[in-house]
Amino acid sequence: MSFQSLDPDRSAFLDARSRVGSSPVQAWPRMDKDLSLVELETEWVRFSTLNHRTKAEQLREVRKRGRTDLFTADPLGSEAQEAQFAILTGQQRFGDLKDDLLERGQQEPAIVTADGVLINGNRRTAALRLLLREGNRNFAYVRCFVLPKDATAEEILFLEAELQVAHDFREDYSWINEALMIEELYQLSGRNWDHVAAQMHRQVGHVQTQHEKLLLVHQLVDQSQGTRLHLDFTDNESAFEELAKHLRSRPALEGESIKSVYFAGILSGVNYRQLRHLRRDDAAQLVERELTSEPTLQGVLEAARGPRTAFDPTDVLSEFLGEEAPDSPFSDLLDLVATQRREEVVELPDGTRVDMEQVIGSLANVVAAAAHEADERSREQDAVEAPLKRAEKAMAELQRIPGLLPKARTHGDWSEAAFQEQIRRLEKALAEIRESR
Repeated sequence: MSFQSLDPDRSAFLDARSRVGSSPVQAWPRMDKDLSLVELETEWVRFSTLNHRTKAEQLREVRKRGRTDLFTADPLGSEAQEAQFAILTGQQRFGDLKDDLLERGQQEPAIVTADGVLINGNRRTAALRLLLREGNRNFAYVRCFVLPKDATAEEILFLEAELQVAHDFREDYSWINEALMIEELYQLSGRNWDHVAAQMHRQVGHVQTQHEKLLLVHQLVDQSQGTRLHLDFTDNESAFEELAKHLRSRPALEGESIKSVYFAGILSGVNYRQLRHLRRDDAAQLVERELTSEPTLQGVLEAARGPRTAFDPTDVLSEFLGEEAPDSPFSDLLDLVATQRREEVVELPDGTRVDMEQVIGSLANVVAAAAHEADERSREQDAVEAPLKRAEKAMAELQRIPGLLPKARTHGDWSEAAFQEQIRRLEKALAEIRESR
């Protein structure tokens, strides 16, 4: 996170504004928590283009416009600001916020930097600005606390985490944007998970899991070569969470197999409840076996074969999965599905063409069928192992009896006859087990 130097003209303008009071802001990390309160024109303040609530949406807008510097070339300029305004006003429940402000007005001050960039209150100010543009002059001004001129990027990020994430995170942040903020806090804290967890008011396990999920999304986005965005996977949180937790204790080869299958299922829309059956070391082999019975995919598999992307040992995911693992059997098909949009067409070696929509549908059928096969195998395996597990458990309990008997027999309530009756019942049960076929 890197804030630009204060704009001197805007900073001078804000300095000249009359203060209408001051108040302590407990979330401000310094010992002196008093911040000045001012009223600023709603159109004059600037939205933060570094707001983590909108980071994934910004990536989508950058690709849509083909402008990698859309939010960085001139963050306070009209183009970046109007793009950020459109993102804020398009978020879920924005209409409810707007209606509340219309009914009750601004209840809590926003927080701005010394040159008027919003750190807290971006959505509220966007709602005020929209109401003003719709002709309601009652919303021409917004009350703001002003940060010191020497506020650092780290202090501002921690303030955002405390005010926006720790208190009302689930309402306003997607899990993707939460994870992106965790990633940045992790780097700023010197890769200290305890510090990140404390800042986010979460358990260490939660922030680590969010980060692991994000690493998987990073890889899938990279694998798509620009076709997919982080925001595209907002609805796949459960699948990424189950995958991340499963991969922690798996060797690279098994992890690669399961990960590839999960990626294929996520890209083709298979429900995570089905995918969980494929958390096994032969997951890719099960899918590959199903591929051979899907005619639609035979020519596609041949068309998909091509040069593989070289492994990058500096990839952030390598620390999570370990050493490089060999490609899974259907890696080429996975790459094709990841890099092609549904509306595109694939040309097969024989010259025929097939819609990607059909390819993705066929892949979903294949993964779902493999998941069903894996579920059946697990049930059969459970049926085979159940008697042995119960016998092992019974044996463990029986082996404890000799050590317990001496003390038990010293009590006056002890009944040797009752104990011998239990022994006879055990012998009878063993006899029935031996004779069973």
